[in-house]
Amino acid sequence: MKVRKRGIARGAGIKGAKITTAAVAAASLGVFGVQALTGDIAGASPQTAKAQGGALSGCSAPDGQGYWQVSASGGVFTNGAAQFYGSEGGTALNKPIVGIAPSVDGRGYWLVASDGGVFSFGDAPFEGSTGAIHLNAPIVGIVPTPDGQGYWLVASDGGVFAFGDATFYGSEGATVLNKPIVGMAATKDGRGYWLVAADGGIFSFGDATFYGSLGAVALNKPIVAMAPARNGNGYVLAASDGGIFAFGASHFYGSAASSPPNSPVVGVAGTFTGNGYTLTTSGGGVYNYGDSSFCGVSGSASSNSPIVGVAFY
Repeated sequence: MKVRKRGIARGAGIKGAKITTAAVAAASLGVFGVQALTGDIAGASPQTAKAQGGALSGCSAPDGQGYWQVSASGGVFTNGAAQFYGSEGGTALNKPIVGIAPSVDGRGYWLVASDGGVFSFGDAPFEGSTGAIHLNAPIVGIVPTPDGQGYWLVASDGGVFAFGDATFYGSEGATVLNKPIVGMAATKDGRGYWLVAADGGIFSFGDATFYGSLGAVALNKPIVAMAPARNGNGYVLAASDGGIFAFGASHFYGSAASSPPNSPVVGVAGTFTGNGYTLTTSGGGVYNYGDSSFCGVSGSASSNSPIVGVAFY
């Protein structure tokens, strides 16, 4: 296992110009589902008919049959085929962890803290961080490049920081946003990316196509995360109450909005095939839709620190 913590930013992105904004709602507006789970540590959704007991048999296979959950204290929780490569759970961090991203082959992962500190485990290479830089706004996520030799960090003010072979295509760092940025997703070829704001506004850069947004829609709860379509031609947005909105080639497989979890949804991850997605809550609950397998939950193991993200093996 290798762990690297702090570095100096190689390429900062608080200077980019806005390419495409999403202040208005556009085509393919997602809808809330009618089926949901009822407990915070519940198993798979009724849509997939995978209960806590029976679904685990499908989680030893490769290709997305497993996932990691990460807590704000840096604890990493493995489920299904996802392996443990290390964590920051026993480390005194300067700032809390806010996200996790898997390496290309699933044999490692990166954690990122709100100050931009990057922690690499397994075969995930350390390519730099903003841990030693004064940021205008906290980092809220990390997204790897398609070949895993770089990554982008995104801040709540829309600033984008590129490391390794990640290319800077623009940011919202110089823009006065209606709501903070909460997530980011890269296109399939890594030549562009989307940012999403808490109000569902979408900002597209590089070769990222705008497929619609919720910027002009009155939401019941804020958007907290996004996941790209497997073919790169769409995206899914997740709200804190478990609401799901699908755009472009992304499909709606269900949501938890009609019976919101006991603790808020904090992350969404698409499956390896692109035919499903998994939600995780701050309490460690996992909600599976489409072909997403229920492989377990962090549950009470994370009670000392809230879960802040999820990533597929």
